[in-house]
Amino acid sequence: MAACAVAADMSVGYTLDDLSMISAERIDDALEGLPSERSYCANLAAEALQAAVKSARNGVDTVQASIQSETEHGPRVSAEDPVYKRLMGSTKPDHVANADRHLFACLLAVAAQETQTLEDALGLGSSDIPSLLGKYFPAVDRESLLQWTGSEFQSRPDINKGILSILLAHVPTEPGTQDLITSVWLCHSLAARACRPGHLWVAMGFFERPELTAAINRHLPSLAAANNRNMRWKRYLFKQVCDRNGGTMCKAPNCGVCSDYSICFTAED
Repeated sequence: MAACAVAADMSVGYTLDDLSMISAERIDDALEGLPSERSYCANLAAEALQAAVKSARNGVDTVQASIQSETEHGPRVSAEDPVYKRLMGSTKPDHVANADRHLFACLLAVAAQETQTLEDALGLGSSDIPSLLGKYFPAVDRESLLQWTGSEFQSRPDINKGILSILLAHVPTEPGTQDLITSVWLCHSLAARACRPGHLWVAMGFFERPELTAAINRHLPSLAAANNRNMRWKRYLFKQVCDRNGGTMCKAPNCGVCSDYSICFTAED
């Protein structure tokens, strides 16, 4: 609500051209920085304002704005993406699963579309990308992917440390557990991509929503079990941070009577 109020205040007395320049970053600055778990509020307020500007330009009397639907947040990566094709077309090592090659091909493909380095876009360290490629795509090196990335990069986006902490707490530690590094890479990538606007499965580069839950089931099974009501993953993670800090992001005392139920929950996320 505060972000929407600030957006409204910033709109008074200005032309439509002026209003079209108001971004989520300007709204966040006016609020002197929203908490990380509330960063999405500035994005929603900016989207609502720009929807109003568009309607005003088009002479529409009624302005409607809402969280974008899944069709508006369609997949960013497809099987025809050049990075994805290069990775998945390379020789497959005997010891790795196709599902995990798909997971990291999607992540690297979507990261190549960003204005950060591959490492920064995925929240990984400088040695992680070569290690990841060596494990899942040994015929591909990092330099060969640079032809599809930009040449000038922005600084690494802030990552919600609370989300990363929650994710890392679910890395399997049972005796005999293998492939821990893949679980850790997934945790860092989830934390980094959760800070992007829109659906988490889209930000992860997946083709379809269920692929996100499948990856978490494989590598963070206790996290999958904890989300036993199938709350949307991005919503679930931010809610865990909020609950841990003693706050609340819910409108109702229980989920069943909340007007946001359809926003938080889905049959398969």
